[in-house]
Amino acid sequence: MTSLFRDRILPVLTVIAAILVIWHVFVIYLNAPFVRDQAARAGETISLSQIIERTFAQERPILPAPHQIVAELWDTTINKAVTSKRSLVYHAWITLSATLAGFGMGTVLGITLAIGIVHNRAMDRSLMPWVIASQTIPILAIAPMIIVVLNSIGISGLMPKALISTYLSFFPIVVGMVKGLRSPDTLLIDLMHTYNASRAQTFWKLRWPASMPYLFTSLKVAIAISLVGAIVGELPTGAVAGLGARLLSGSYYGQTIQIWAALFMAAGLAALLVSIVGYAHVRVLKRMGVKP
Repeated sequence: MTSLFRDRILPVLTVIAAILVIWHVFVIYLNAPFVRDQAARAGETISLSQIIERTFAQERPILPAPHQIVAELWDTTINKAVTSKRSLVYHAWITLSATLAGFGMGTVLGITLAIGIVHNRAMDRSLMPWVIASQTIPILAIAPMIIVVLNSIGISGLMPKALISTYLSFFPIVVGMVKGLRSPDTLLIDLMHTYNASRAQTFWKLRWPASMPYLFTSLKVAIAISLVGAIVGELPTGAVAGLGARLLSGSYYGQTIQIWAALFMAAGLAALLVSIVGYAHVRVLKRMGVKP
């Protein structure tokens, strides 16, 4: 127990404490000019303690204090009904639905392409460079084009956002699965040949089990980046629902506390999704007889 606290819990608590200290310092530093300007306009002389107090209680601060973000999260998750358009749970569900749809399509596409690349030399030499080159295009540039093109043919709502998530999430799965399917040693592949195993048998009994650690590592990256794609996909549409819409409306009206609360909700959602994939990873490897 002492070793667990020293090696895992204490370092995390130390980093969190350091972040909070730096955060509070910057809350004072960034919000103080506005406090001084207000005092000067009112002809008021304020002390340092008053400046510090007011920087932590601004309605629209440049950098919100941690307690303001916590209060906003509490108000928009606990105090609001989940069906309310002011509820972050409602907006998170809309973004999550696009995330999961895009992640599912990206997973199927990524695994399919990886299998083709590993088993077909022509695909390896022709398709793999294009897969890598596709990720050099900034998502902020391609997302509006996808939205506009799909809207022009009558496709709107969930699908455009899901396709943007698919575009981002399939890449790490392709790269990870190609590496994983090629990870078995040459001696093991030759051994399968001596058993007169077919390509299908070699794939299912050797390549596929060997690729599982690579697959789940890629899935952790893919599901997090799929969430980013869903949020980015909500921005060019002027969406009225979703975490991206909350960020957009907060930017329009200068509601920095709303923006930070949506960012924290997105971060928490990403952490939850990655944790679920990690749990599935442990369970699958345990079923395969691999000790954690």
